[in-house]
Amino acid sequence: MKKIAKYFSILLIIAGLLAMTACTNSANKDDNKGDDGKDSDSTGKTEIVFWHAMSGAGQEALDEIVNDFNTSQDKITVNAEFQGTYEESLTKYRSVGGTNDAPAIIQTFEVGTKFMIDSGYIEPMQSFIDKDNYDISQLEKNILNYYTVDGQLYSMPFNSSTPVLLYNKDAFKEAGLDPENPPQTFSEIIAAAEKLTKKNGDNTEQYGFSMLTYGWFFEELVATQGGLYVDNDNGRSDDATKAVFNGEEGLRVFKFLDEMNKAGSFGNFGTNWDDIRAAFQTGKVAMYMDSSAGTTNTVQTAPFEVGTAYIPYADEVKRQGVIIGGASLWMSKGIDEAKQDAAWEFMKFLQTPASQAKWHVKTGYFAINPAAYDEQIVKDQWAEIPQLKVTVDQLQDTKPSFATQGALISVFPESRQQVVTALENLYQGQDPQEVLDKAVEETNRAIEIANKTKK
Repeated sequence: MKKIAKYFSILLIIAGLLAMTACTNSANKDDNKGDDGKDSDSTGKTEIVFWHAMSGAGQEALDEIVNDFNTSQDKITVNAEFQGTYEESLTKYRSVGGTNDAPAIIQTFEVGTKFMIDSGYIEPMQSFIDKDNYDISQLEKNILNYYTVDGQLYSMPFNSSTPVLLYNKDAFKEAGLDPENPPQTFSEIIAAAEKLTKKNGDNTEQYGFSMLTYGWFFEELVATQGGLYVDNDNGRSDDATKAVFNGEEGLRVFKFLDEMNKAGSFGNFGTNWDDIRAAFQTGKVAMYMDSSAGTTNTVQTAPFEVGTAYIPYADEVKRQGVIIGGASLWMSKGIDEAKQDAAWEFMKFLQTPASQAKWHVKTGYFAINPAAYDEQIVKDQWAEIPQLKVTVDQLQDTKPSFATQGALISVFPESRQQVVTALENLYQGQDPQEVLDKAVEETNRAIEIANKTKK
């Protein structure tokens, strides 16, 4: 009996402690409510959380713009919180999406678009655009195209970039090439790479051309030929059921790389951005493809004059342009309406010419609002770094189509990894068509599983 009495005494103590804790938590929650019962900070402002994946200079620029917004008005406070890589951030979001614990805004990379739409966790931006009669025509059409599905803009573009060809003008002069007339087609790149390659016995001191072993660049080289990545108009007219990037456009890309690799004029610097950029800076490679967002830093730090050009295209076709890369901002569904409205106000602030001009100058990403290019700080930077205008021209010269709009598949990250494996096998001497077919086979398996899961 004593043991039972002691047991019940312990239960009563625990219950009392839990009640005290509940009261304390309830009081803390009430302290974070404004007079209208809505979530707010200690000053009575509506407080929203913004998850992002920007680090380094990107994070510094973002924090500055967030601070500009917070000090520009007295009703909203935006808390920008770094969540690691895009993949890490998206993994965290999966666990809170659709609940009150979700951030008001989350930044997700472009290949996460299909997953976000299908998740049911987000509120399409079109809802706020229509309600507010917001003039979307002021924004860059070739950027909006990617995030527009069935006539609806699902997310707000933010940090947008495309690939670009960077080349060493000094190396061009030394090789007898015109530094003001860079190669444009696959065959012209191959010919220039041969002239730019320097050998010392069995050692190669300078390769003519290189490309990061990354699926994004392959996708772009397919799209600029007008080629599709998956069926059903790149997954735009209906859910994709199979990959088609092993067709003639994809094969041209792999044969283009294979020819230079076998000739010894292609430098394979792996999958790390820093490694290929370092190879260019130190003269190990004379031409390579990079993100337009990396142009400013490369031009400013290279010990030689850097040229910028459009990405190359196959000789058999006309250039179509580029697919937008980078990331966009998504609005969470299921959170307090006041938070959604506050998030929308912040997103509109981000699209202003002043905000976009600062973002473009400090990061190298495109201005979502082209009016930003008329801002004085942009004019000053373009006068110093005219190479930036080439990246903008390439984007604005892009011909809208299903190819340049980009593919929509929920398993894009997995598919990109299959392309990386295919490229690595290609550089080891395997047949271009065989490695491409294998990548498509594995992508199809992932698409099939995803489609069954969705249904």
